[in-house]
Amino acid sequence: MLSLVLPKGSLERATLELFADADLAVHRSSEADYRAGIDDPRVRDVRILRPQEIPRYVADAAAQRVDDLPTGVRVHTEYPELTRRYFAAHGIDADVSLSYGATEAKVPDIADAVVELTETGRALRAAGLRVLDTVLTSSTELIANPGAHRDPERRKAMEQLHTLLSGALEARGRVLLKLNVDEAALPGVLELLPALKAPTVSKLSGGDAYAVETVVAKAEINVLIPSLKDRGATGIIELPIAKIVH
Repeated sequence: MLSLVLPKGSLERATLELFADADLAVHRSSEADYRAGIDDPRVRDVRILRPQEIPRYVADAAAQRVDDLPTGVRVHTEYPELTRRYFAAHGIDADVSLSYGATEAKVPDIADAVVELTETGRALRAAGLRVLDTVLTSSTELIANPGAHRDPERRKAMEQLHTLLSGALEARGRVLLKLNVDEAALPGVLELLPALKAPTVSKLSGGDAYAVETVVAKAEINVLIPSLKDRGATGIIELPIAKIVH
């Protein structure tokens, strides 16, 4: 996980434009905010400072780790037992207190650090906090009552609901791409196409041309469509997908 420091002032606009062009758009609450974020798992937090301050900040930040927290550090969390075990494993005698909410707002007046549940870390960054470490990674699970699951009719209904939910999750971030291509250009087009298994290729009537369709990642479409056109594809259509059921 990286902490980035970007220049404020004359270099600011060009730097932010470059990051946006690289699909690393920088988000912040206002142009005056020196804390920001990037929706990328490799980027933990972003600061925007004057260029002359950046070398000193980068050097100082290199030593900020969980193991550097002092004895007696005040930690607030909604998960006190989990937090105590975590700090004990790191050999840190932490003063852990139960939080009843708004935990991130308690630093620095009430707490020195917090242990909080977060999906992206955006709320923590907005509160001016920096993620030091991940205590554990959790996931959402679909569970069923064992007695209800033993009933064949109910189990069948559960399985059908599971199919719909899984299909909706599978479709997220994907689109259906359809196009036409002459036979001579078909191999070159197929080389560019990712697919869940393989693209569907159907010969068009009345000529040496084919219809091709496949599922691709939405994030790749802005590069893929121009490349397909350059390879000879025509009639390119991008369609949203609600569900993918295997």
